[in-house]
Amino acid sequence: MALWQAAASANPRSLCLRSRFEGGSGFDGRRSMATMPKMNVFNRNTKRLQRDAASRWPNSSEFDYLRDHISLRLCDRLLDVSTNFNLKVCLDAGGMSGANVRNLQTHPTIEKIYTTDISEGMLTRDIASQEDFKIKPIRVVASEDKLPFASNSMDVILSNLSLHWVNDLPGALAQFKDILKEDGVFIGAMFGEQSLQELRSSFVMAENEIDGGVSPHVSPFTRVSDVGNLLTQAGFSLTTVDQEIFTQDYADPFVLMHDLRGMGESNAGIQRRPYTPVDTFLSASSIYQSMYGNEDGTVPASFQVIWMIGWKPHVSQPKPLRRGSQTHSLGDIGKIPEA
Repeated sequence: MALWQAAASANPRSLCLRSRFEGGSGFDGRRSMATMPKMNVFNRNTKRLQRDAASRWPNSSEFDYLRDHISLRLCDRLLDVSTNFNLKVCLDAGGMSGANVRNLQTHPTIEKIYTTDISEGMLTRDIASQEDFKIKPIRVVASEDKLPFASNSMDVILSNLSLHWVNDLPGALAQFKDILKEDGVFIGAMFGEQSLQELRSSFVMAENEIDGGVSPHVSPFTRVSDVGNLLTQAGFSLTTVDQEIFTQDYADPFVLMHDLRGMGESNAGIQRRPYTPVDTFLSASSIYQSMYGNEDGTVPASFQVIWMIGWKPHVSQPKPLRRGSQTHSLGDIGKIPEA
């Protein structure tokens, strides 16, 4: 049984998660993020303050349900790809309160874990409950794109739902590749552009109706078609990218927005509206309920998770044959005698 299946009953909310797996999307003719210049989309200080505030909530751990679920799936993927590798040193980049740290305790080869986050409050929130861990994490306050680790120092890098807040995503991935040892592996999960599409469209219609204009209430997310290009551009080999849509039901849109605050996932875009009138919230909630509401009165929220795997190149890794070196034609397939 997979780790995430065995732990599905740990949090009642986790039972409500419905997922839909989809393959990576095809080429998008629009300008790719991999070719765009570095620019600041998010206010990283705002994001740090949001996570610090969320860590101080008395019931802060109750909002870890989505991150906990994805962490279990990440660690399952690590087990899948690391069966024949002696991986000992792991970096958990953007680890927040330590879901990956907890789930790595039973990994057969991991011996040392470094975990980082921009929020010291979130990074140390569960420090008391982790005292009995066999592998005690080394906590470092650092941003995912400015890590204080030497080249070729890590066997594994994991990232659980944090990279969608990084301004310099190409730079962060390039740094991950530099920090990994040869034949080391990066496994990450981040929110994609289809996340919270119901909330986004509800606010667009509400603001058009009330204010006659639109401002961003949901931070921008990365397209699946960009992620593969970014991994390749960063120098990773044997890359794999896929996506999954998780749907979580909430009592109403205000409960969803409350939970997003508890997760530390509130909007941190630089261009976000500093103040939103109550009428806009009420209108957006009404639109959300009427357009997307379930028969039982609850409302669904979609979270698109982009999964990514990349390896630091090594001479032992398989490589494609030289173009034109084939010895048979596809046209010969029909001539092969049946067994």
